[in-house]
Amino acid sequence: MKAIITVVGKDKSGIVAGVSGKIAELGLNIDDISQTVLDEYFTMMAVVSSDEKQDFTYLRNQFESFGQTLNVKINIQSAAIFEAMYNI
Repeated sequence: MKAIITVVGKDKSGIVAGVSGKIAELGLNIDDISQTVLDEYFTMMAVVSSDEKQDFTYLRNQFESFGQTLNVKINIQSAAIFEAMYNI
């Protein structure tokens, strides 16, 4: 299983630590990560994977709830969606 996680919100300390901790807690591995601050807004994209099949509804709910605690928007999408777009 491979997925793309995006994080967007007003910049503050602890976002990367919090999100990476949640990723690990949910049993996902960070394969690649990029983050930047645009003006005063934090943005991050991460490619994550797991050897096990994951329930995306559960993961979405977990990240959405956790994002509220950090005042950021966290989204997760299956990488298969992006691969399918380029194979059409």
